[in-house]
Amino acid sequence: MTSINLGFKIAAAVNILGILLFSLGFTNHQLFALSPVVASRFGLICIMLWGFAYLSVANTYQCVPALIAVFAVEKLVYVITWLFWMQEFSHDLPRIYSESPLTATFYVIYGPNDFLFCLFFAYVAIKFRQAHALTASHGARESVRLIDQPATRSPDNERV
Repeated sequence: MTSINLGFKIAAAVNILGILLFSLGFTNHQLFALSPVVASRFGLICIMLWGFAYLSVANTYQCVPALIAVFAVEKLVYVITWLFWMQEFSHDLPRIYSESPLTATFYVIYGPNDFLFCLFFAYVAIKFRQAHALTASHGARESVRLIDQPATRSPDNERV
């Protein structure tokens, strides 16, 4: 297992298991109330689906750099959303913490966490986009070379 492969698996675990933990199995009503769009039950299920998407490419990320770039943009959207949330509600965090430490912890860490994974996905997308482009252009040149070659005949007079 490579460190990149592990990174995808950690990202998946954070999204899937993290949501189950912080939402208390989708029963944490305070979590839902503080951000009814991002942290609604539907929003949390979508976050988990992203986690399953990360897991689905953990072993084939090299082949889908454009999809990995989408993951980076998705994480950036969550970071920006978190920044807006913090601008409006950060002053309430001490009160939230006194009522529900788990909920406050979620709102404190989800932005920085998503920022780190945004950087990770961007790095992987850029690294393998370049490698994928080289491979694709080599493969295209090889295909053209094979198409341009005249057909040859085998000893049994069959076209090869």
